[in-house]
Amino acid sequence: MRKNKLLYSDKIFIAGANGMVGSAIHRQLKSKGYGDSKKGGSILTPSRKELNLLSTNDVKEWFYNNKPQIVIDAAAKVGGISANKKYPTEFMLENLKIQNNLIKTSWEEGVKRLLFLGSSCIYPKFSKQPIIEEELLTSSLEPTNEWYAIAKISGIKLCEALRKQYAFDAINLMPTNLYGPGDNYHPQNSHVLPSLIRRFHEAKIKEKKEVVCWGTGSALREFLYVDDLGQSVLFALEEWDPDSPISPRSHDGSLLTLLNVGTGIDISIYDLANKVAGIIGFKGKIKWDKSKPDGTPKKLLDVTRINEIGWTARVGLHEGITLTYQHYLNELNSNLREK
Repeated sequence: MRKNKLLYSDKIFIAGANGMVGSAIHRQLKSKGYGDSKKGGSILTPSRKELNLLSTNDVKEWFYNNKPQIVIDAAAKVGGISANKKYPTEFMLENLKIQNNLIKTSWEEGVKRLLFLGSSCIYPKFSKQPIIEEELLTSSLEPTNEWYAIAKISGIKLCEALRKQYAFDAINLMPTNLYGPGDNYHPQNSHVLPSLIRRFHEAKIKEKKEVVCWGTGSALREFLYVDDLGQSVLFALEEWDPDSPISPRSHDGSLLTLLNVGTGIDISIYDLANKVAGIIGFKGKIKWDKSKPDGTPKKLLDVTRINEIGWTARVGLHEGITLTYQHYLNELNSNLREK
C-alpha cells in the first residue's frame, strides 16, 4: 500500500518533538528501529531555541541545512476551553504560521512525505455521530475552539491542495482527545482529563471535602492514550498510501487524505470525573458548576477506515489514566527533588 516507503535510513523530522504528542511519536519510531545511525537514519528533534517554527526564514534555513526526508507536524499551540476563549488570536495566528511554514517548506525542499496532525475539533459542533471524515466543513464549528479548529482545517486543505496540484505526498490524521505522559496540567490552560487529574490529586493531598468541575457533566467525549496515537502515526507512515486503489475512499469515490484516529468509545464527563477520582483515591464530593460551558454535546469519531486498514487503539481508558497518573506523580516528585 506504500508509495514513498518509510526507510530505516530516512532522516525523520518531528516538529514539536518535545511535547506530549511529539515525544510519543519519537518513542514509537525508536522502538521500531528508526533513527538508528548504524542503519544510516536519524530522528531530528530540534528544541524551540534551536528552531523557531513561527519564523519562515528560520524554518527554511533549518530545512536547507538538515534536509529531512520525512516530516511529522506535531507542533501546535493547544489548550482547553478557557485558554481558547481567552487567546483566540494567538491560537489562530500561531498555528497558521507554524503549519504553513512546515508544510510549504517541506514541499519546496523536496520532502518525500509529510504527516500533518489535526484534531477532532475540526468537525462541526452538531456532526452526525459517530463522526465520519466527510463531516468536515458541513456545518458550523464549536464556538469555544473555532479559532484553533479553523487553523487546523487550513492545514488539512493546504496538504490536499499540494497533493492535488503538485502530487506532494502529504497525509492527515485527526486524533480524538489525547492524554498521557507529558500532558499539560496548567490550572487554566489544560484540557479536561489532565485538569481532573490535577484537581483530584490536590484535593486528596489537602483533604478537601469537594471538588468543583465545569459544566453539567453530560457532555460525551472520547479519549486516546498518546502512545496509541504514536503507533497510529508510525502505522500511517509505513502502511497508508492514499493513492493506492485499496486505500479508503470518500463516499463519492474521491481520494481520501484524512483519517480519524480514536478508540470509537466515548464517556460522559460526569463518569470520567468519577473514574479519575476513583483511580486517584479522592473520597470527597464532586460538584458541578453549571454556569460554565459544556462545549460540544457529543464528539465521537468513526474510526472504521483506519481500523479496516490495520490499526486499532490498544490502551483502555482505565489503564491509560492509571499510567498517566503515575507519570504525573513521577513529575511532581522529580520537581521536588530539583528544588
